[in-house]
Amino acid sequence: MGKFYVTTPIYYVNDVPHIGHAYTTIAADVLARYHRLMGDDVFFLTGTDEHGQNIERIAEEKGLSPQEYCDSIVAQFKELWRMLDISNDYFIRTTDARHIAAVQKFARALLASEDVYRGRYAGWYCSRCEAFYQQDELLPGNLCSVHQRPCEWTEEENYFFALSRYQDRLYHLIAETDFVQPEARRNELLGVLRQGLQDFSISRERVRWGIPLPDDPRQVLYVWVDALLNYITAIGYGDDPETFQRYWPADVHLMAKEIIRFHCLYWPAMLMAVGLPVPRLVFAHGWLTKDGQKLSKSTGNIIDPFDLVRRFGSDAVRYFFMREGAFGADWDYTDAAFVRRYNADLANDFGNLLNRTVQMVVRYFDGVVPEAKGKPEAVDQKFLAMAAQLGEHVADAVRRVALQEVLILIWKVVEAANGYVQDTTPWELAKAQKNGSVQAGERLATVLYNLVDVLRLLGYMVEPVMPRKARELLKQLGLEFDPSAGWQALTTVGTYPAGTALSPGEVLFPRYEQ
Repeated sequence: MGKFYVTTPIYYVNDVPHIGHAYTTIAADVLARYHRLMGDDVFFLTGTDEHGQNIERIAEEKGLSPQEYCDSIVAQFKELWRMLDISNDYFIRTTDARHIAAVQKFARALLASEDVYRGRYAGWYCSRCEAFYQQDELLPGNLCSVHQRPCEWTEEENYFFALSRYQDRLYHLIAETDFVQPEARRNELLGVLRQGLQDFSISRERVRWGIPLPDDPRQVLYVWVDALLNYITAIGYGDDPETFQRYWPADVHLMAKEIIRFHCLYWPAMLMAVGLPVPRLVFAHGWLTKDGQKLSKSTGNIIDPFDLVRRFGSDAVRYFFMREGAFGADWDYTDAAFVRRYNADLANDFGNLLNRTVQMVVRYFDGVVPEAKGKPEAVDQKFLAMAAQLGEHVADAVRRVALQEVLILIWKVVEAANGYVQDTTPWELAKAQKNGSVQAGERLATVLYNLVDVLRLLGYMVEPVMPRKARELLKQLGLEFDPSAGWQALTTVGTYPAGTALSPGEVLFPRYEQ
């Protein structure tokens, strides 16, 4: 058993949660659940980023204090995570007193290093990004390339972190290790490094809603420095050294690709400056579009995660977003694709496999799963050999954060199971048994035992993606979800306890008719 510490970025509370937040968080939850099944000591962190000038501005526009505004948005994040069955171990808020105290401890360590100096900044500032930009990074008219809004020329005295001193160490980290995935993101960062790194300001003079810099309360810590530190403050940096030593460094930081510079350049350099290990992996997934267009609240081209869960249930939403696009690549969402995959994969392939198997055991063996009898035939051996390899293949894909591949592997066994039903024709065996064939009866028992046994295996394999439906499936098989036996035992074929009475229930995924 190892340990596995997985994080999402903490989400900025400038608006209600959207599908991008849900996508990253579902992926992190799936990884956390697989690693728990595999026996690892898991810590799964998510939370919210609540400081900065942008939050001050929005709260003022709404007639609220910054804290009141943050509280209202955080409640919606927590509600969506509840609806999506997110199993995070901790939810961090950057307004938490514990986080603030730990951030100030880290800031003191950073200030005590030789990598921080005072300087004067003059440049273009986007208040929405809370970031400074060089002239060549702006669109015509001095517009921010992210928000297409005018940037403001700003001059103020700040504290700077000497990022440029870490040029070579960061190049080695990114070029010669697996620190950044997928490959396209690594290449993007290597391009940035070849241009040369610039020092960056770690404090702001005009911002009030933030964490004061130790010994200089006129300065507030830059919101990105504050935010990045959540990954260590949540696990005890500053107040719980035992837990911190247990989980740090993080095994996977998950995020969308637009924030990799902060996580792959700023973050490891600051950790190096205070003598802490860097994370093992930063994995940046791609962007979602809808109907070929960029997601945009202003144009109404959105994917509402709350609405999807209400319409289809959390398991179907979790399945679709992990299955439809390669994790790491950009991909396009359409309502038609969701319905098509729901009906084909979940209702027809998976749900129907369970339903027909349970009904045959009920019809032919009074609902009690028979013992496999006789020598396995070639069709049995081929089917069971494929199922027996599933656990090893899934574990490998999970370790590579290849989440779409995980479901492709599982569905190959689902498809093989449906093919096995067609190849073995249990209904014909039942007719022959009724006509007095003992051999047909034994063969029917073997076929149905094999199907139930592989369904048990599939139930455990899909649980991290579809926790509710996996438990329903196991319940219909007369079992409770119990991972205590361990990954090896759970993924071994032939371990279903024959003689168990099934408990038929509702159809797992009723067809969706528009």
